Amino acid sequence: MEIRARYTLIGLFTLATVAAAFVFVYWLNHAGGLAQQALYRARFETPVSGLLRGSAVLFNGIRVGEVVALELAADHPKQVTALISVESTTPVRSDTKVGIEFQGLTSSPVLALRGGAPDAPPVTSTGSQPPLLAVDPKDTQSLTESARDILHQIGAVIDENREPFKSLVANINTFSAALAKNSDKVDGILAGLERMTGGGKKADAPIVDLEAPKKFPGLGKIPEGQLVVPEPDIVGSVFNDQVAIMTPAGERSNAIAAKWPDTLSRVVQSRIVQSFENAGYLKVLGRQPDTLDVDYQLILDLRNFEIVASDTPSAEIAFSAKIVGKNGQILGARIFKASVPATITDQAGISAALNQAFDKVASELVVWACSVA
Repeated sequence: MEIRARYTLIGLFTLATVAAAFVFVYWLNHAGGLAQQALYRARFETPVSGLLRGSAVLFNGIRVGEVVALELAADHPKQVTALISVESTTPVRSDTKVGIEFQGLTSSPVLALRGGAPDAPPVTSTGSQPPLLAVDPKDTQSLTESARDILHQIGAVIDENREPFKSLVANINTFSAALAKNSDKVDGILAGLERMTGGGKKADAPIVDLEAPKKFPGLGKIPEGQLVVPEPDIVGSVFNDQVAIMTPAGERSNAIAAKWPDTLSRVVQSRIVQSFENAGYLKVLGRQPDTLDVDYQLILDLRNFEIVASDTPSAEIAFSAKIVGKNGQILGARIFKASVPATITDQAGISAALNQAFDKVASELVVWACSVA
């Protein structure tokens, strides 16, 4: 039994070796170096610097073979013939072009084949020689040759335009000398060009400020309690950043640009506090300190604060006021309005009209608040 088992193992080993040999031969013929190849020739009329036997052959960027041999023509010193071997399945046609490409700046060159039309006929051989492929002369230049040709072309252009170039340099020197003599005027010239083309820094918008009134007709007794005037709220279409100049249709006009020294709500708050102080009511604060109890609050809502640019321009101001006591009860409420004819041709006319209207409503507010508190 042991002898039979040994013979069986030897037989199985032999069969496995024979099968492996068949597999190896099949691999060599289909995937290895013994796969069926096709030979082609490529004839160059320019130097093929760096191309060697064994250099890769690419078809549309894919390696399909290699250079088998390089030959010189004894009767034609400029010609170099490369014999290449590629896979037989490579779709080489009669319009396939041959060139030399460089894979990077420092790597060796490769022979590159570019496919043509799908309906082009296969390339045919003449006699016993492998088929001859067409070579594109533009694709056979090396990087140094291309750079040399470009430099030659640039040199030719310079030679042809030597006199105009000298004239250009002379004109530049003349202009530089004139510019140096008038260097103190350059800034003014550039600024004038900027203004002419609409560039340059734009002028700042004029500032319109409000003045607190100093006269208070009908003012009665000054209250004894503490009064706080918080920053007014903006209600409706009041603009808090710039002086609003409106058309009769309610659209904002850009005819004259003017702005407040601060936001409108802060300017009004500050001038209202100053108005009470001008009337002799000194226990008025712009904000309530944490450690101080106040007796009254004056709540203001700005409803209108603008210039109306109509046929008869006017300054329009309107706001509501509420006096709130310690317990949160509203002690009094009223709406103050003023409309004053205005001249809107310049900033001075706008400022005068707004101040006249503000003087009216602010003085009325002080008299009313002192009577309610």
